[in-house]
Amino acid sequence: MSTETEAYAAEQQAVEQIRVGRERILAELSKAVIGQQEVIDQLLLCLFAGGHCLITGAPGLAKTLLVNSISQIFDLEFRRIQFTPDLMPADITGTEILEETHDGKRKLQFARGPIFANVILADEINRTPPKTQAALLEAMQEHQVTAAGVRYPLEEPFFVLATQNPIEMEGTYPLPEAQLDRFMFNIWMDYLPEDDEVAVVSQTTSRSNEPISSLFSGEDVLRFHRVVKKTPIAENLVRYAVRLADASRPGRASTPDFVNDWVTWGAGLRAAQYLVLGAKARALLLGRPHVAVEDIKALAHVTLRHRILIGYRAEAEGVTVEKVIDKLLKTIPVPGA
Repeated sequence: MSTETEAYAAEQQAVEQIRVGRERILAELSKAVIGQQEVIDQLLLCLFAGGHCLITGAPGLAKTLLVNSISQIFDLEFRRIQFTPDLMPADITGTEILEETHDGKRKLQFARGPIFANVILADEINRTPPKTQAALLEAMQEHQVTAAGVRYPLEEPFFVLATQNPIEMEGTYPLPEAQLDRFMFNIWMDYLPEDDEVAVVSQTTSRSNEPISSLFSGEDVLRFHRVVKKTPIAENLVRYAVRLADASRPGRASTPDFVNDWVTWGAGLRAAQYLVLGAKARALLLGRPHVAVEDIKALAHVTLRHRILIGYRAEAEGVTVEKVIDKLLKTIPVPGA
């Protein structure tokens, strides 16, 4: 069998793993997590596409439990970092310590921090000041840590799954725009319906959670990333994603009037990139070999909501980011319509 044939067979196997994997993942997650179907799907899309994810929600909604459970399914090294106001950058990346060698001399040795893992749960990331939040920037973008001029690459795959409390809560520090832009999605996690809450309370007060089985290895995840990038997408759909992001930027010639009135800062280039990448992952997860316009529209909110900054006028009129995105989806012409 030729190398090209083997590569094609491996890609087909990865596509099939993604297609059937969703149901297997949901079955395993149901041992620990009840409900939150849309949140789980969006989180899986982010992992399959190789992006970082921000999960926003009030305390007690099982954000930490969900991320921990997913890391077990993917058989990846998992580290949890609890962000607090007194956390320092070196507590995340690591620091140099003075050690004595076998010949009695002393030298500086880099002690690796918890960032050196496959899945990092940055729990309550907006509970720590911006200086410490920024310690994640290089790791998220370059997949490396630099200390004393020395580069330390992170093991692949590498994901940062951060949780944050709503910024209206006491003791929070809003993430700067530069760091928000590194997150592929901003997933909003809300309270469960009453029936689901009853099921959660009944399950957690009557028995211990069943162990979660590992379904995929790190190599599987890296193969998923390669296959997602190779998923075909028409040029007019890429152009649609670019126009959605561009239309959110105030002051441009093609910007809708409501954006100029309501928006202070719009989405950058990463928004269009992540829209396309997420749409490719969604198509494969739903068993389609190519991207449709519905894939892009379905991911517009999770991709754009943390990249659009509304102004005082919008707040005075009771306009939210969600409403701005809704109007963008209605205003920008759909390809082929």
